Amino acid sequence: MTRQPENNLDKIKLSIGQGLEKGWSSFVWLLKIILPISFITMILVYLGVLDKLDFILNPVMVWLGLPPSAALVIILGFFTGIYGTVAALSAMPFSVEHMTLIAIFSLICHNIIQESIVQGRSGINPFFAAFFRLLIAFLVTFICAKIMGVNSQTNMMGVTTTSVKQIQSFMEIIQGWGWTTLKLVLQIFCIIMPLMVLLQLGKTFHIIDGITDMISPILRVLGLSRSTGMLWLTACVFGLAYGSAVIVEQTQSYEFKKQDLRRLHLSIGVNHSMIEDPALFLPLGLPAFWLWVPRLIAAVLVVWLYWAVSSVRRLYA
Repeated sequence: MTRQPENNLDKIKLSIGQGLEKGWSSFVWLLKIILPISFITMILVYLGVLDKLDFILNPVMVWLGLPPSAALVIILGFFTGIYGTVAALSAMPFSVEHMTLIAIFSLICHNIIQESIVQGRSGINPFFAAFFRLLIAFLVTFICAKIMGVNSQTNMMGVTTTSVKQIQSFMEIIQGWGWTTLKLVLQIFCIIMPLMVLLQLGKTFHIIDGITDMISPILRVLGLSRSTGMLWLTACVFGLAYGSAVIVEQTQSYEFKKQDLRRLHLSIGVNHSMIEDPALFLPLGLPAFWLWVPRLIAAVLVVWLYWAVSSVRRLYA
């Protein structure tokens, strides 16, 4: 009876050590992605390269019910993430309707390079992951624009694509990138390290199975396998960037069925970071319904549609 606490204490110490080791390894791996990509993006913004890329999206903006100037904001979010989108929206005088549509698009399709690499390391082709998110972002935004009755001329306020560059000097951009990157790196470190320790403790003491049992009803509605429950929960709470360490480590440590991982990545590719990302747009006065509901519905539909198509293909194979 007296040896059990000692055994548990040894298990706890061992789990903490293993968790910290895995957390640090994942943190370093993530830095190798974040730092060069964010720096290159910052340089491209300063040189105006991203401004010149807006011709790719300009013809589609009207189709989405957005003015041509929205292309710059979408491209910024495409490469820099939600923070870049929010910063641009706060500086450019779009209408609430147009900001809502931009937010819907960016919540689904943002930080595409880094997050696609994470998905590529954890069970799905990164190029397919990026293309899929882009396609769903266009479709969902188009449908929402039609439901809201918004077009490219709704409450136009004379926005120009040079607005962002005019309000920031080179030094301001450098300083902004430095502080934003430092904040992001510290946030990731403070999330990854304790999260990996908790995950290792959960494995050691079989807590993860209990958590998976609790969220099983939600997983069934979403069309996901119970085996991917912890991965889905991690992505929905922490996102693909902050939760990347857990997602990659879990998929490489355990054997998952390919179909289960594909359904998972279709779901979390569309709908992840359900707490922080939508909340960042609330200070802009955007309605909460459009920030949370459309991509949740889209995530459910794409998974069940994939399941139906796969079933038909197996039936007629």
